[in-house]
Amino acid sequence: MLEWRNEELTFDYIVVGTGPAGAVIAKKLTDDKKTSLLALEAGDNNSNEIPIRNSLFAPPFILRDNFSAQYYWPGKGVPQAFVDTRSFPWTGGRTLGGTSSVNNEQYVRPSQANMRQWEELLGPLWSPQRETALFTELENYNGKTDNPQARGYSGRLDIRQTPVKPTDMIEKLVTAMEKATGLPRILDYNDPNTPIGPFTRWQLYQIPDGTRESSDTAFLSSDIMNSEGQGVCGRKLRVSFRSTALSIILDNKRRAIGVTYLKEGKCISAYARKKVIVSAGIRSPQLLMLSGIGPSEILCDAGVPLIHHNPNVGKHLTTHAINTVVFSTNPEDRPLPKDDPFALYPGGAFLPDPSPGANQNRRGVQVIGLPGEGNTLNIAFYLTQPKSKGSIIIQDNAPLKMPLANEGFLSNPADMDSIKNVFRVYIKRIAAELEKIDCKYQLLTPSLETIGDDGKLETYIRENLDATHHVQGSLRMAPNADSGVVDARGHVYGVENLIVADDSIAPFVSDGNTSAPAFFIGANIAKQLLEDSCSNYC
Repeated sequence: MLEWRNEELTFDYIVVGTGPAGAVIAKKLTDDKKTSLLALEAGDNNSNEIPIRNSLFAPPFILRDNFSAQYYWPGKGVPQAFVDTRSFPWTGGRTLGGTSSVNNEQYVRPSQANMRQWEELLGPLWSPQRETALFTELENYNGKTDNPQARGYSGRLDIRQTPVKPTDMIEKLVTAMEKATGLPRILDYNDPNTPIGPFTRWQLYQIPDGTRESSDTAFLSSDIMNSEGQGVCGRKLRVSFRSTALSIILDNKRRAIGVTYLKEGKCISAYARKKVIVSAGIRSPQLLMLSGIGPSEILCDAGVPLIHHNPNVGKHLTTHAINTVVFSTNPEDRPLPKDDPFALYPGGAFLPDPSPGANQNRRGVQVIGLPGEGNTLNIAFYLTQPKSKGSIIIQDNAPLKMPLANEGFLSNPADMDSIKNVFRVYIKRIAAELEKIDCKYQLLTPSLETIGDDGKLETYIRENLDATHHVQGSLRMAPNADSGVVDARGHVYGVENLIVADDSIAPFVSDGNTSAPAFFIGANIAKQLLEDSCSNYC
């Protein structure tokens, strides 16, 4: 078939996306200086621009609300039936580094309990032990821990624990959470032995001076490629910017052989000798469906010829819905140290779900301290294991049209019950303990009256709930095509030489922020590909 291919656009691998998974894969597969790889990035190389590099732009929605057109995919999810038909931005990073270049910088590994679920479903390739081993290879940890063997100190991914000296506000908040929950504070929430408890110091994707670290600065840096996307020092890597993948090229044997993409108004086809790897984040399900892989009825309605029927494509979507409360504070207390504005977050916690019958040994709630306007402190929280599910379907065969994304917020009534319990148990108790510590700390919104009134509390939750963009599961890994889209090695069922490697293949929602799982998924699948290649040719 090579006679009709452009040899200049034929590579061993093609990777769609340069986010956490795609960048790790692109770097690792080309380390031998023999393997050729094309990585497609729909956005531009914005790595040196101030809004991306300066961590002060990282707290929730600052980048998204002010720089959406520059760095993000444009889109809105469908109106949410259980959240007063409100719609939320459906978006992710569209720039070199993907969403890792525009996220909130919080570095949270999945807990060991979370990974045991993965292992029980998929086998030892996704075990807690393998997770810890790969993260120690990936990270360069700049912080304290009681378990140094579980942390990495020579990897490419800089992680900074902040702040070194917590402020009075942080100490008061964390002390109140200790007393309210009965859980002692922990030093390192990414220590596999201490996944639950309040803490004063977050771990952030930052180099030691507080500048943002992302997948491109870690794995596509100047020692890997130049600013034009060409590999350096003999590396056979090419990153093509402003290149939006339109569809996967499949031959008549249902084998992936390349990708068609749009670059500067031209439709281009590139070919892969070995594998096509989709690491496109929120666009991955859409790309499979546009290529004829997905639910037959949806593809028929969209005018896309069916290649392989799999009703799980676009299903099983999970994401975290965030809720926020506001406290008054002591005007003399600062949320963050003067000498460390890049600390960003004044304390936090991972707590069990306070609902009756919930597992008290598992992360059920993530709590984040956020500086408020004036003399206020915001506390944001979300359920780490929501039961609600959403979906993604394409509207038609137009590849640049955003899909119909339904986050499914509160579609399972159990989530509303759990959120109400967080307010009634944790928020009320934290408010009481904060007031004991310093009477100037008072709960402002919602009021204690609202928390005590079931109808008013539900109204408050529906009116104030927001999206986190922690989207996972829409192309989930599973033992067979009846329950998922890819196998334990990321291979798409029913199609040869096609792999998906990003958060969309997570079989269970991660119990924390979702960028770390994406790095892990990319590193794990790259490792599997290298091991397979060695067994075939070594």
